Amino acid sequence: MNQYNETEAMPVREPKPRAWKGLLFLLVLAMVCVVFAGFVLKLRSPEGPLIATSDPLPLAVNVQAVHLQDRFAIDERFTGIVAPKRTSQLGFSSGGRIQAMSADIGDRVVRGQVLARLDTRALRAQLASAQALVVEAEAAHSLALSTVQRQLTLSQKGHVSRQRVDEATAQANTAQARIDAAQANADTLRVQIDLARIDAPYSGVITTRFSDEGAIAAPGQPVFELVEVESLEARIGLTDILAEDMVLEETYMLLSDRGEVAAVLRSVTGVIDANQRTVTTVFDVVDTDAVSPGSVVRIELERLVDEAGLWVPVSALSERGHGLWAVYVARKDGSDWSAEPGIVEVIHTDGARAYVRGAVRDGDLLILDGLQRLTPGQAVMPSRTAPTASNEQDG
Repeated sequence: MNQYNETEAMPVREPKPRAWKGLLFLLVLAMVCVVFAGFVLKLRSPEGPLIATSDPLPLAVNVQAVHLQDRFAIDERFTGIVAPKRTSQLGFSSGGRIQAMSADIGDRVVRGQVLARLDTRALRAQLASAQALVVEAEAAHSLALSTVQRQLTLSQKGHVSRQRVDEATAQANTAQARIDAAQANADTLRVQIDLARIDAPYSGVITTRFSDEGAIAAPGQPVFELVEVESLEARIGLTDILAEDMVLEETYMLLSDRGEVAAVLRSVTGVIDANQRTVTTVFDVVDTDAVSPGSVVRIELERLVDEAGLWVPVSALSERGHGLWAVYVARKDGSDWSAEPGIVEVIHTDGARAYVRGAVRDGDLLILDGLQRLTPGQAVMPSRTAPTASNEQDG
C-alpha cells in the first residue's frame, strides 16, 4: 500500500512580479535623490547666501508737464425730434353721406385741392326752394313799390290821405325784408354746399384715411390726416444757461442719422419745463429733404465752467476711495527722481481724460501710466512725452 507524500504534492510558490516592481521603484527614487542633493551642494557658495547690497535701478516712466487753467470747456449734447410745423385732422363741418374720396394715404396734395365730397342733393333742392322764395319776395317788393308810387300821386292830388301812403311804404319795406331773409337762407345753403367738401388747407402728405365712400360722416369727424412735410421744425430742450446764449435767426448744425442738418433758431420759450428741467428751443429745418419727420436730431454745444484745475489722462489716475483719486508726479531731489503721490478730485471726465484739482502744481511732471508698478518715494527715470492735442487746446 502506497503512502501519500504530502511534501512532494505541494507546489513551490514563486515571488510575485508586483513586489519586484515596487522594490525597483524605491531603488531608482533613492538614486535620484542622491544625485539631486549632490547637485545642490555643488552650487552652494562657500561664502554662504549672497545678498544684494546695491540700490535697484530707477523705474523708467513716461511723464508730461501739466499746466493749470482757470476754467475748462465741455461739449454737451442734447436731442430732439423733427416734426412738421402743421398737422391737421380734416373733416366735414356738417354730417352726411360721403360721395367721393379723391385722396389716399401717401398722396402729396397741394393747397386748395379737393380731397372728399358729401352727397349734396338734398341741399341743392333746398337751395332751389330758397331761390324761388327770393324771386317771390322780389315780385312782392316790386308790387309794393308800384303801390307806393300810385299812392303818392293820388296824395298829391288830394284823393287819398297821408295814412294810405304810409301804409303802402310799410308794405314795400316788409317786402324788402322778405327778400333779404330769402336771400340769406339761400346764401346759407350755398355755404353748406361749399362745406360739403374737404379742401387741403396747405400742401402736404396724407398720412391717414379714416373713412371711405358711402360712409356717414358726423360733423367734425376726422376723415384725413394731413402733414406739412415741406416745412419742418426741431424742438430741443437745453439747459437754461445754454438757452440764454442762443442767438435767434442764427443757423446751427444739427446731427441726424443721415448726417448734418442746417437749422435756423426760430424761438426760445425761456420757460423751464417742470418735468425735463430744460428750456425748449425751436429750430426751422433749412433743407427738408435732408431729414424725415419723426427723426431724432442732436445738437452739440460748448459750455465753459469756471473751475481751476487741469486735464490729465485717465491712465494717470489711481483710485483712493471716497470719491478721491491720486496721481503720481516725478519730483527731482538733487540728481535723483522719485515718484510722489498727490490726492486730486475729479471734476469732469469725457472718457479718455479727466479734469481734476488738487495736489498738483503748474509745471509738474505727471507720470502718465504704469501706476500699478509705483510706490510712494520709488526711484524713477522720467521720459518726457510730447503734449497731446487736447492738452494743447485746453491749456
